[in-house]
Amino acid sequence: MIIRRAAEKDVPKLIDLLTQVDMVHHAGRPDLFNGPAQKYSPAELRAMLTDDQNPIFVAVDDADAVLGYAMCQTRQVDGSAVLAPVKTLYLDDLCVDETARGKHVGQTLYEHVVRYARETGCYNVTLHVWACNPDAAAFYQKMGLRPQYTCLEQIL
Repeated sequence: MIIRRAAEKDVPKLIDLLTQVDMVHHAGRPDLFNGPAQKYSPAELRAMLTDDQNPIFVAVDDADAVLGYAMCQTRQVDGSAVLAPVKTLYLDDLCVDETARGKHVGQTLYEHVVRYARETGCYNVTLHVWACNPDAAAFYQKMGLRPQYTCLEQIL
């Protein structure tokens, strides 16, 4: 397995994987997530491919077929009276194709993201996990992540 930056040729598979992510969320929270859908269009993905501050990494097999992706966003807090100035790598999305799960694709992608964050001077890696996706929460905890804060809701 190789981790590389996503390329134009990967866009159709990225769209498929984005749909898989959406359907996990739609199954857990159909009140919030439409399904099937993607949070980025092909045109938006193509524009994102060249953004060095917000890279998309893909895990590929020996035939260069995409097994999963990690979409990252570099965020800089410049500091204030309350917040310290920190550079964070926000993991916007990580998805492993449902046919490739259990083969350490997610772990390999996540470890690559952490290396990239260190190399680019980030203080931490952050991400959000929906409560309706306990498998993802368990995976990230296994990778060493711990809760930073909790977002609560009351449906009216």
